Amino acid sequence: MSRIAKNLASLASAVFAGNPPASPLAEGACLPAVSQENQDGNLVNLAETGASGYLLVYFYPKADTPGCTKQACSLRDSYAALARYNLKILGVSTDTADAQKAFKDKFSLPFDLLADKDATIVTAFGVPTTMGFPKRQAFLFNDGKLIWRDLAASTVRQADDITAAIDAVIPTGSARPPDC
Repeated sequence: MSRIAKNLASLASAVFAGNPPASPLAEGACLPAVSQENQDGNLVNLAETGASGYLLVYFYPKADTPGCTKQACSLRDSYAALARYNLKILGVSTDTADAQKAFKDKFSLPFDLLADKDATIVTAFGVPTTMGFPKRQAFLFNDGKLIWRDLAASTVRQADDITAAIDAVIPTGSARPPDC
């Protein structure tokens, strides 16, 4: 095999395999101090946003695709019920801010979508990617500490899974977690 053919085969293998297995944030980890633009071009600092109360950071491969739409609409449709927990939600993909804006507007999503074009947030959370698209995962924080994660997040049951996770920690989770 020629050197060029070997290089092409190696490149194709790397592209289609995605990034190497990442180590996702472990429960108890602090919310990474990373920032990215939302759909309106405003910088959102995750550590500041999630410093108090509940914050869900969920990852999806691509805006306005069938599975990602189901996942986002699951959260949208249950937004009022989730509000009883004072839950803030941030959706993250490697789409552009314009694509995030179009997705948010098209489906009337009541939460911010972050444009992580350079995969800063994806990397900080250890979310694996395939061909540059992050895997569908969800991370729930309380006062800046990771209390639950779903490394194979559902599309249609995302809101139900979040509700169950919060309900599971409320009786024992009333004490404030250590500061990050």
